[in-house]
Amino acid sequence: MKVLLAASPDHPATALILDEVRATIAKHAEIVAELQADSAPLSANLVFDRLVAVGGDGTLIAQVRRILDRGVALVGVNSGRLGFLAEFDPASLAAHADSIFSNNPLVRQRIVMDVMVKRKDGTVVFHGVAVNDAVVSAGFPFRMIEMRLDFSGSAGPDVAGDGIIIASPVGSTAYSVSAGGPIVHPDLEALIVTPICPHSLGFRPIVVPSHLDISVRIERANEGTTLMLDGQTNIRLAVGDTVQVGRHQSMARLIGNPDVTYWHQLVSKMRWAAPPTYRDRGA
Repeated sequence: MKVLLAASPDHPATALILDEVRATIAKHAEIVAELQADSAPLSANLVFDRLVAVGGDGTLIAQVRRILDRGVALVGVNSGRLGFLAEFDPASLAAHADSIFSNNPLVRQRIVMDVMVKRKDGTVVFHGVAVNDAVVSAGFPFRMIEMRLDFSGSAGPDVAGDGIIIASPVGSTAYSVSAGGPIVHPDLEALIVTPICPHSLGFRPIVVPSHLDISVRIERANEGTTLMLDGQTNIRLAVGDTVQVGRHQSMARLIGNPDVTYWHQLVSKMRWAAPPTYRDRGA
């Protein structure tokens, strides 16, 4: 089993656990290379069976984009603040290493999004991938912008506000939920459209099937109106540009921790349905 290790050793929390992670991997597989956990393209000559990413959810997301078309399964070891996607810590990595570095690990497949930006004449000026979300943000000087939505050729509503979020089920618990969007189980093949401060009393977030292509045409923009992918890639937008978001042909393959369920993550990490503080319960 050949393993690519991706980490940022200059990050203090990552540095604390990196040697322990290396030692666990070395007992079960060969580390063929160690790379910085960024999104730089990988050499086509680099052959590996697993990618182990040490860091937070942002690190994991960057590595998903990095290896998406290779079909390689990814292991997330959390050293970040939340670790919603990275299901392992050094102890659980060691406990489940026999399975993780076998030919039949527990793999959770997740849809990701294919994102294009087209100019008014149809010229494609950007083509990328988003794991969590594609966000059209009003930007400086923060005046309200106007957009027109389209769903696979069927006209949707005109939207005025601070922007719009198109999220995957994985990303439903990120920016989208903070803006009032629904929590969507990551096993569902769907996309979530959540407005950001819409100038409307009636625009509620909507969940649509993932086979639809969602288009956002910019009708009114600011100098700083921007498309943001996973908070890591920024593309400046102008009036007449169209952002097109659909399901990517490849799926992310994340190795899961058998001791962790999605419901556990929602309750323990996101504090889903946390009750009020009752005096008679001693809290």
